[in-house]
Amino acid sequence: MTRPGCMNQEQLLAYWLGEPNALDEARQDEHLFTCAACTARLEALVTLGAAIRAETLRGNFGFVVPGSFVRRMKDAGLTIREYPVGPGGSVNCTIAPGDDFVVSILRAPLEGVQQLDLLMEQVTIGAQRLRDVPFDPKTDRVMVVPSATFLRSLGHSEHRMTLVAVDGTADRVIGEYTFHHSPS
Repeated sequence: MTRPGCMNQEQLLAYWLGEPNALDEARQDEHLFTCAACTARLEALVTLGAAIRAETLRGNFGFVVPGSFVRRMKDAGLTIREYPVGPGGSVNCTIAPGDDFVVSILRAPLEGVQQLDLLMEQVTIGAQRLRDVPFDPKTDRVMVVPSATFLRSLGHSEHRMTLVAVDGTADRVIGEYTFHHSPS
């Protein structure tokens, strides 16, 4: 629990990301110099961020990101292999030794969609549902970055992804996609 006068988690995160305005930043700087509790919570947040970054760069987990994030990955010099596929489509895919990440670009009509879930199915790991994945309805695409470590461990296999619009209590399938993976 945050003590009165201390920074809450949202303020600490904004501070760490460099988002406060100049007046807030000066006030927060002063508070952090005098408050050991907030300084310790900020240090824990920075440590957690560094661990997440390291695991991400090792390819140890997958994620769904906006297109702008994929552009930043490329701008940072990472090697990205992309597989665009439309609704009902399939694609042959792999991850090469020099690839840092693979991005599955799921094209779909997203206008008017409020919430989007992603269903993923693979024979060896079963099915899972990612709820409320990030998307930009103006781009009509969803960017999925599977775990590079997992992809490298696979032999020949088939993976299916399904985008589902969640409208209240009803689900509406927007697109189904098939990936035929081959080891490189």
